[in-house]
Amino acid sequence: DTKGFKGLLEVDVTPNTKNYWQSSMCPVNVHWHLGTEHYSVGEYDENGSGPNGNVEVPYRRKLAEGEVQDGFRCHHYDENDEKFTTPYEWKHCKGMVVGETYEVHWPHSAAGACGTANQYQTPFYDGVFCNLDLETLQTLAPQDIASAVGVQGQIFTIVNDDSYYYPDLIRGWVVDAEMGMGQDIAIYTGSTTGESRSNEICSSYSPI
Repeated sequence: DTKGFKGLLEVDVTPNTKNYWQSSMCPVNVHWHLGTEHYSVGEYDENGSGPNGNVEVPYRRKLAEGEVQDGFRCHHYDENDEKFTTPYEWKHCKGMVVGETYEVHWPHSAAGACGTANQYQTPFYDGVFCNLDLETLQTLAPQDIASAVGVQGQIFTIVNDDSYYYPDLIRGWVVDAEMGMGQDIAIYTGSTTGESRSNEICSSYSPI
């Protein structure tokens, strides 16, 4: 559950609540979504804002590279503050927009190619089960997967201001007590998300 939303699905799988490194898990991918997939009243919800507005419920909005499923926005955006409106020349995160809200995901796995040149892979499922053959994968129970695989998620509003600079968003989320980041964490089991998932169609890799 997150603030303002209570899940209705009863499950018999327990999420891994340890720091992922304590379970020999490493990040195997990093990717992001426009707007938030998750919901927290007063933080990122239908009352947030950004340069492209907001949504009451996720919907599809045409962008330059095709259809992108939109999400909720944070409450930080201020069109009169230049750090939210000054464009930035992206070198790597092509298509991102200053002032917008993004949800960043770091899939982690104990079965990834941790510590090797192949640790980060796309699609991320390849990285999650990189060191497992199909025969072994088919023997895993849902609890085995939930104990060894997980996804960190963190919400950001993009600003053009070096005082908010973080040097490394590859190895996992930002933990900063002073900024209140990585502190109040909701932990749960659930389906991985994306264009092919819905409340009716879950991931075949559930409970992650």
